[in-house]
Amino acid sequence: MLDMSFYNGKKVFITGHTGFKGSWLCKLLINEGAIITGYSLAPQGEPNLFDLSGVASKTTSIFGDIRDFENLLSHFQKAQPEIVFHLAAQPLVRESYVNPVYTYETNVLGTVNLLECVRLNECVKSVVNITTDKVYKNLEQDFAYSETDALNGYDPYSNSKSCSELVTSSYINSFFGDRNIAVSTARAGNVIGGGDFATDRIIPDCIRAAEKGENIVVRNPHSIRPYQHVLDPLIAYMLLAKAQYNEPSVASSYNIGPNDEGCVTTGDLVDLFTEKWGDGLAWINKSDGGPHEATFLKLDCTKFKRKFGWEPRLDIEEAVTKTVEWTKNYLENGDIQKCMDEQIKGVMK
Repeated sequence: MLDMSFYNGKKVFITGHTGFKGSWLCKLLINEGAIITGYSLAPQGEPNLFDLSGVASKTTSIFGDIRDFENLLSHFQKAQPEIVFHLAAQPLVRESYVNPVYTYETNVLGTVNLLECVRLNECVKSVVNITTDKVYKNLEQDFAYSETDALNGYDPYSNSKSCSELVTSSYINSFFGDRNIAVSTARAGNVIGGGDFATDRIIPDCIRAAEKGENIVVRNPHSIRPYQHVLDPLIAYMLLAKAQYNEPSVASSYNIGPNDEGCVTTGDLVDLFTEKWGDGLAWINKSDGGPHEATFLKLDCTKFKRKFGWEPRLDIEEAVTKTVEWTKNYLENGDIQKCMDEQIKGVMK
């Protein structure tokens, strides 16, 4: 069993806590006894995981825009957190082509605002800025990117996250080097799991098609991505925040992704989903002529594994199985909170 008792009684500040990953992270930390303050836009859409998960009643939630520095600072000062997880973002590639200014404001200025709050408050000891595997200059070649490779995301979303990395590096060099504040960035792969209702993501698209009894439309079936269950990177973030809280020298930039077998084509992922879902579900290859998206992306996670002895706890088949299990439980009006707790318990073992 993973020991996360470190978080019992710790004051934790999470930006973007109402999102898919943020809601699962809140659930993990609540289970460990953390005192959570969340700052985020109100939950988006109906349904949404934040409401379904029951975490709202066990967190102090502020619904605000990460671009609003004065509001963010006011609530940050009130919370006086020891540990910070920065997840707030405009997270979609295709949306970033439609709204590039909003994407840059949220993902770059939002990071500046959060780190400025850290700079102005002596209470903080550990910060993890969650970015993405898409921060790298993607050469579309068959090799895995390591933390020393060049940053230069192609599209506005990916590029804004590259900028977030650079902002973080500048704050570390300029303000945190002589203070006992450990700041890391975590570059995670594509996540799947129960409760993701977003648009323009392949597994939510699969689920919507299954609900309607339609074929799944797959835009780029030959694109290769590092897919992982949402609990794997979240547990890694928690391990990182804990480790650098106790030993600030381990703070750095880290890739956090699946093993090689988790780097699969979108078509293979959908094949797994249709197999686990059953009911004769099928998919079709149909490009919609959308904007550029990377066709090959893979991470080298050796640095994080060696430093912390970490390994992904779920392979790609288990990740899809748990996603289908959660979704069918939801569609059958099952106990969502119990399902989440059971999945967390299973992974923590």
